Amino acid sequence: MYNQPYFYNPEYMLCRNLQSETLNAVYPFVNYGLQEATYTSFSHALTEVAAISFLLGKGYDPHTAHKMVESWEKNEMF
Repeated sequence: MYNQPYFYNPEYMLCRNLQSETLNAVYPFVNYGLQEATYTSFSHALTEVAAISFLLGKGYDPHTAHKMVESWEKNEMF
């Protein structure tokens, strides 16, 4: 056990899975934010993506989180 390379450590593998899971969950919203920024501002797009990501962390599914944040906007402003 102690002679195995670091990447065989089960705790490291959990982190790798967490990294992959996290990035796969947010990539669609990052891409959405980049597209949104061409129509609004980067500040608005980043706020929107951050709010969606926060809601994902609270347990909301991606579709609901996105729709909820969109419902908070009035004239492309929060």
